[in-house]
Parts: sequence; structure tokens; C-alpha cells
Amino acid sequence: MTGPYYISAYCTISDGIVGKDGTTLFKNPTTINDFLISAYQHFQFNYPKFYKMDNLSKIGWLTAELLLQNTINKDEYEAEDVGITLANANSSLDDDLKYYDSVAGIASPSLFVYTLPNIVMGEISIRHKFKGEQAFFIQEAFDAGFIHEYVNYQLDHNLVKACICGWVDVVGEDHKSVLFLVEKTKKENAVLFSAENMDKIFNTKVKE
Repeated sequence: MTGPYYISAYCTISDGIVGKDGTTLFKNPTTINDFLISAYQHFQFNYPKFYKMDNLSKIGWLTAELLLQNTINKDEYEAEDVGITLANANSSLDDDLKYYDSVAGIASPSLFVYTLPNIVMGEISIRHKFKGEQAFFIQEAFDAGFIHEYVNYQLDHNLVKACICGWVDVVGEDHKSVLFLVEKTKKENAVLFSAENMDKIFNTKVKE
């Protein structure tokens, strides 16, 4: 089977605003630390480990949690069927800088744990018990064409049957996370999985 494939849902967290499928779900224009905690509490999630995560993992975890909520039917998939393909521009720089500062005193093991950008995929996978193909790419900017080609290849060759893909980036107060759920079956309100549609969604601000 070689396409077409479909974006079943998308979720965006940027500039203190949480949106899903173009609709604003939550807004709190404050510091990123307070924003992420307040968003987690607003949606009444129950996952105590969230508080121990770094900001990159928190924003990615929140985006994935909302993306999948009332969207994916996990009964349709085995653990190995769902993959994750992510990218950002700054790797784990936010944590690298914090860890570097901590070395001046007593180096922080809790920060060191997060000095790899792919840890966010691990946090999502642990939460949802996904064991499919995973990849994290560092790009100067969101490259929808590359992500589309990479995910398409995995779906074409049945390496995965569904994929969470997109962009998760945090440095200081700057943050943007845009994730897409791509599936082989067209569901209600789904749009074609294409570079053009991903670019359009990525560059459209969520309505406040």
C-alpha cells in the first residue's frame, strides 16, 4: 500500500496558547514554566512524572497527550505499530545551558538526564506504551517536505501503521510544538497528509 495517508488530528502549543485542529483550548500568557504547569492542571491530567520533566519533554508530552485524546483508537494498533518522528532547531540546548550553569556548583543529575532531545519521544512512548520506529532530527527550520517523505516511507513499507510527527522546540521562553497524527485510514475531518498541509497548519496561528 502506498498512500494516500491522512492527518487525523493536529495539536499546537505556541506563545502561551494551546490549540487542537485550529481551535483554542487554553491560553495563559505567562512564563513558560508557569504556562506548562497551568496547562497540565487545566486539562486535569494525572501523570505525576510530568512535574519532573524538562520543558522540552513537558511541551511535547502535553502536545501528544492532547493530540491523541479522543482521536486515536489504540485497539487498532499494536505497540510496535505507532511511530514517532520529531524535529527541532535547538536540540536540547535549553537543558544544556541549565546543566552547564549547574556545573559551577553541584552538577545536577536531574538536568543531565534531559541533555538529549530524543528524551521527549521516550516520555511520550512510556506514557502511551508505543514501541514503533522513532527518529529525532535537528533542522534549521521546520522542513515539512523532509518529514512528509520520511514518514511516507515508513508507512509505505509498513514499518509503522500510524505516526506522530512534527516539531517540538524550546529555548528559554521561546517555545513551539506542532504535532500531527498520521494514519492510513481517513477519519472524519481528516485532511490529506502532505507537505503543503503540514506547512499551512504549522504557519497558521491558533485563533485566540
